[in-house]
Amino acid sequence: MSTHHLFSCLSYRDVEGAPAFLTALGFTERAVHRDESDPARVVHAEFAWGEGGGVMFASASDDPDETFRHGAGTGNVYLTVPSDDDVDRAYAAALAAGGTSVREPEDQDYGGRSASVADPEGNLFSVGSYQGAPHA
Repeated sequence: MSTHHLFSCLSYRDVEGAPAFLTALGFTERAVHRDESDPARVVHAEFAWGEGGGVMFASASDDPDETFRHGAGTGNVYLTVPSDDDVDRAYAAALAAGGTSVREPEDQDYGGRSASVADPEGNLFSVGSYQGAPHA
């Protein structure tokens, strides 16, 4: 059986602090691979979201040959949760983990509830109960 998942890719200057923020939001650490010659650098980390997909991240770099060459704090992730109450819980947990409010939880005209928080490096995490339009 083939499964498709979407992973957003982020860069972090503080690769030690990023996992604490991600796990506070509800991600689960799956893998962290460090540079053998410089263990302070993460070359690939993967944090799962629910039953599919998640985020991958690495240490921020200006090296044009590196996959994660974009600067830290430039990512944007939309996370779906099962209920409106879960939106409020995720928002509160993200703030408690050092996030900054971008948009407080609110009901949306198109359905569901959503909120947005920037992580400590500026990446935007939107959390919503809207699961997307039904497939035709």
